[in-house]
Amino acid sequence: MRYFLDCEFDGFGGALLSLALVPDDDSEEFYAILEHERPCVDWVERHVIPYLDTVPQALRAEPQPPADVARELSRWLSPFEDVEIVADWPDDIAYFCKALLTGNGQMVTVPPLTFRLLNLAGFSTARNSAVPHNALHDARALRDHVVDRGY
Repeated sequence: MRYFLDCEFDGFGGALLSLALVPDDDSEEFYAILEHERPCVDWVERHVIPYLDTVPQALRAEPQPPADVARELSRWLSPFEDVEIVADWPDDIAYFCKALLTGNGQMVTVPPLTFRLLNLAGFSTARNSAVPHNALHDARALRDHVVDRGY
């Protein structure tokens, strides 16, 4: 399976706020909002926080503790033998990997994962997203761009 990843976080190096994985087919999408302290940096408060719940009803959920998100990712990825995760920004991959941790030296079980980082100079997920700076919609925009261009 190939999934397109986007994350929203509280400024450079700040806490992970939301994470989305979108398939290149019509299978299930993953979206989670993590519990976080407020207020966030000003730009995030204005451009990200108001849109965290702007997703289909079936994907809406209350913010969860990071360990719960890790367990949900594990459960959600468990049916696959291996997964390729595509991102256009290095921090998205780093935040995804950190989201798999449940404690000091502990991580959830996941199938073999391959990460593909695409340098899409001139492309902006936010400019092409139905809801800019929402992880789910930005991941969809990334998927559409990559699939349309045959990457």
